[in-house]
Amino acid sequence: MINELEKAIGYQFRNITLLQNALSHSSYANERWHDSLKSNERLEFLGDSVLGMLVAEHLFRTFPDRPEGELTRMRADMVCEKTLAKVANRLDLGRHLMLGKGEESGGGRNRDSILADAVESVLAACYLDGGMDAALQFVQKFILVNVPVTKLHNADYKTALQELVQQKKNQTIAYRLVGESGPDHDKEFRVEVTLNGETVGFGIGSSKKRAEQAAAQAAIERLYPNN
Repeated sequence: MINELEKAIGYQFRNITLLQNALSHSSYANERWHDSLKSNERLEFLGDSVLGMLVAEHLFRTFPDRPEGELTRMRADMVCEKTLAKVANRLDLGRHLMLGKGEESGGGRNRDSILADAVESVLAACYLDGGMDAALQFVQKFILVNVPVTKLHNADYKTALQELVQQKKNQTIAYRLVGESGPDHDKEFRVEVTLNGETVGFGIGSSKKRAEQAAAQAAIERLYPNN
């Protein structure tokens, strides 16, 4: 079955264990090995950075007349959870994921947050196996085909908040996980965002990323009600 995924990606791995690792959700790693380090979370971390850099370079070269703020918002739209989940659906990535029993029964194969993270993990696997050329091939085929030239599809409140506070010097934003509850397949995360050490927003979401976005939105509504 993994050969089908290679064909969909358009890349044949020399080290197939990289792709297998990219498909191993933390719930599966914890159940099978009791070791979250064997999940795809480290690959997701790397893939997020590689994706951001390749998209940023593409936008920089393609739109020489666009200001930094607009390029930032375009990049955020192209690498956001909803966009990456659509890529995962195009690859039928959910069918290939290795999930724990709880995540499986909770509909994890169709959860946007899990699918988006898996796309970043697969990208990282391509990068580690075939270098930047393989990563760029993946990004060109699945990400750069839909550049939001005019209207952005999804709001990125974290980026928007960062841009607003940077209008003044010496502003520091930080996000902190203050709580989580629920079973693995239906987690609820609670995050607060601080500005120069003061709490300015609080958010709840089904993933840390979503909770951070909700916290940033709350902070914008509180600090910049007219924006």
